[in-house]
Amino acid sequence: MKVGVIGAGQLGQMLALAGHPLALEFLFLDSSPDSPGARVGPIITGKFDDPASLSKLAADTELVTYEFENVPVSALEKVSRTRTCLPPIEALRVSQDRMLEKELFQRLGIPTPPFRSVDSLDELHAAVAAVGLPCVLKTRRLGYDGRGQQYLRRRADIDTAWAALGGAPLILEGFVKFDREVSIIGARSTRGETRCYPLAENQHRDGILRVTRAPHRNARLQRAAERHLRRLLDHFGYAGVLTIEFFVQRGKLIANEVAPRVHNSGHWTIEGAVTSQFENHLRAILGLPLGDTSAIGHAAMVNYIGTMPDRERVLAIPGAHHHDYGKSPRAGRKLGHGTVVSTTAAGRDRLLRRLLRHVPR
Repeated sequence: MKVGVIGAGQLGQMLALAGHPLALEFLFLDSSPDSPGARVGPIITGKFDDPASLSKLAADTELVTYEFENVPVSALEKVSRTRTCLPPIEALRVSQDRMLEKELFQRLGIPTPPFRSVDSLDELHAAVAAVGLPCVLKTRRLGYDGRGQQYLRRRADIDTAWAALGGAPLILEGFVKFDREVSIIGARSTRGETRCYPLAENQHRDGILRVTRAPHRNARLQRAAERHLRRLLDHFGYAGVLTIEFFVQRGKLIANEVAPRVHNSGHWTIEGAVTSQFENHLRAILGLPLGDTSAIGHAAMVNYIGTMPDRERVLAIPGAHHHDYGKSPRAGRKLGHGTVVSTTAAGRDRLLRRLLRHVPR
């Protein structure tokens, strides 16, 4: 069976690596012929909304999925006329707009920071008055890894933030003084079977994920996160992997955003879980039985940003694994990741400190 993947980045590459043992073939659509997916399958080179490229992808595959959430909804609607396309297009549409996302969270009883829609400078002043300072002004669409955001700490910051982001639909969110950030990843199959991974704790710098530790053991938070995740999965009639990122504030979860795809904070599952998020995504969209999501010991993942560490030094660390996506170096670019796995949390953290010494900051 051949699976079409819109996007040939590292997530698509890792999907194919997980699918090859299942006798799956992969065909990618990407604007660049030398994206990471080129190592594991052919690429149709074209824009994501190009009708001819989309038609070829649909014609040459039996099922289509996507590896990132900035795929045009209109492109998937075209594909879905002739091929099953999963995860559901409605989940993608909601995830692309922070306002729609927060409104859905609210309707499903998933806690969020206070928020307001902003389309003018006057509305921004009113929103700041309602939400309070400090707060964060964000573009409703196309913001990721810290892009499209302005922090407001004083009223004097309002005009500066508007000058930076005004002109696009915006959302103002209350600033959450959090204790930590966590994410939950779950999979739901076309048959309705659902499995959730343990919570993972994430550390960001400059809006980019740097380190993930898993599992984050807190039974009460795990139950709450799974409850919120299942509400979303059932709401969409979902098939595939879905991720929710949360802030933890005074022992309670506050939802930040959702990603209808395999997720960076789930890379630890390749070596640190019985079944990786990538394999379970494929099992889910193909209607196969889902794999065990239990953690194998304790794992940590480190993103390689901008510069790759020395491979030999990383692999000299016991329990370490090195993933090179094959990208050319560039400031702020995710080039690969490393993981360490240990039987104890303390052992994992010792290995993590060793790994971090070799990772350029």
